Amino acid sequence: MTGENAFYLPRGEGRYQPTRHTAGPWTEGAQHFGPPSALLVRALEAVPLERASRLARVTVEILGPAPLTALTVRARVERPGRSVELLVAELASGTRTVARASAWRVATSDTAEIANLPSGDWPKPEDCPEARWPEGWLPGFLEAVEWRSVSGGLAQPGPASVWGRQRVALVDGEEPTPLQRLFAVADCGNGASNFLDARTWWFINSELTVHLHRLPRGEWIGLDAATSVGPDGIGTATSTLRDSEGPVATGAQALLVRPR
Repeated sequence: MTGENAFYLPRGEGRYQPTRHTAGPWTEGAQHFGPPSALLVRALEAVPLERASRLARVTVEILGPAPLTALTVRARVERPGRSVELLVAELASGTRTVARASAWRVATSDTAEIANLPSGDWPKPEDCPEARWPEGWLPGFLEAVEWRSVSGGLAQPGPASVWGRQRVALVDGEEPTPLQRLFAVADCGNGASNFLDARTWWFINSELTVHLHRLPRGEWIGLDAATSVGPDGIGTATSTLRDSEGPVATGAQALLVRPR
C-alpha cells in the first residue's frame, strides 16, 4: 500500500502527514479519531521490551480536534516495572497536544489451560450485507474502511453490530498490526450505535478506553456497540470488539451529548 492508500504518510522524526482518508464524518478539517488512536497505539507498541509482555489496557484522552495537518507522536515508559509498566504516548499538532494515550503493559505467561473467553457465533463478513452510514455524514475515514452489517443498522437508530476492515494502511508502506487494526475501529462505537440525528445533536466522545483480552487475528474487526445517555448531557458508548473466533476486547467512550 502506497501513497494515498494509507491514513498517514511518514515524514521522519516521528512526524506523519494525514491523508484524506483520516477525515471525520461530522466536521470538515478534523480527523476521525480512529486513525489517531491507532497511530498512538503504534507508538506504544514500538516502546522497547525487556521481557515478553503486551498491552492490556489503553486509554486515549482526546484533548482537542486532530487537524488534517502534520502530527508528531512520541511514546515512553512512564513507570517501569518487571511485571507491569505504564506507558505514555502523545500526539501533537505543532506545540498543541491533541491526544494523550496511557497504557498498562503486562508481562505475559501461559494461561491457555484456564482461559475462559467466550466464543460467540457471528456470521462471516462475506455473508453480511454492506453497511451504510447515515446520509449527510462526510466521507473520508468512513469510506476508507469496508463495513458489513451483522445486526441493527448504521443508518438506523440504536445498538448495532458491524464488521470493519481497513481498505488502506495505517502508515504508508507498512502492514497494520492486529492492535492497530483494532484501534482504528474501536473509536466507532458511538457512531455505530447512535440513536440521535447528527445534524441536530452532538454525541462526541472525549476518550476511548479499551481492555484487551487477547490479540485479534485477521483483517476484520467486529464491533458490537450500544449507547446510553443520561438526563444531563452525559452518555457512554460501550462495545465488545472481536475477530472471527470471538471477543478480544471491551471498549467504552465517555460522551458529551447536547443539541448543536
